[in-house]
Amino acid sequence: MRLAYKKKHIRLNLFLGIAWLLFSVGNCFFNDAFRWQDAIFFILPVVYLTIYYFQSRQKYLTINRYYVKENWWFGKKIILADIYAINHFSGRYTLKTKEKSLKIQIELLDPESLSILKEHLYALDVNWEKPWE
Repeated sequence: MRLAYKKKHIRLNLFLGIAWLLFSVGNCFFNDAFRWQDAIFFILPVVYLTIYYFQSRQKYLTINRYYVKENWWFGKKIILADIYAINHFSGRYTLKTKEKSLKIQIELLDPESLSILKEHLYALDVNWEKPWE
C-alpha cells in the first residue's frame, strides 16, 4: 500500500518552481550582464520542478506486511518484524530497529493515508516509547 503526500505540499513545490523560473527569466532579461552567480536562479526551478514531478508520481511511503519504505532517492527501508519501538513526538513517528531508525513526517501525509498508517502501526506488537516520561 502506498501512502500519498498532501496535495498542498506537492502544489507548493510546483508554485515555487514556477516562481523561481519566472524570476530567473526576468533576471536574465532585465540585467545587462550575465554573471555566473545568476546561474543558480536557473538551477532552483529545475530542482523544485523535479521534486514536484517526483512527488506527484511517487508516493511518500510504501507499507505492506513485510516492510515500510520511504519512496525517495535515498529513502530507508525497514522490515516490520525488526521494529522494537515506535516513538511519536513532535509531529513524526520514529520506527526503531537495532541498526537504523525511520522518521515519518506526519504533516507530509494525506489525512486518509495517515489513518491507514496509524492502523498499521497500532497493529504492530511493539513498545510505544513516550519521550515525556
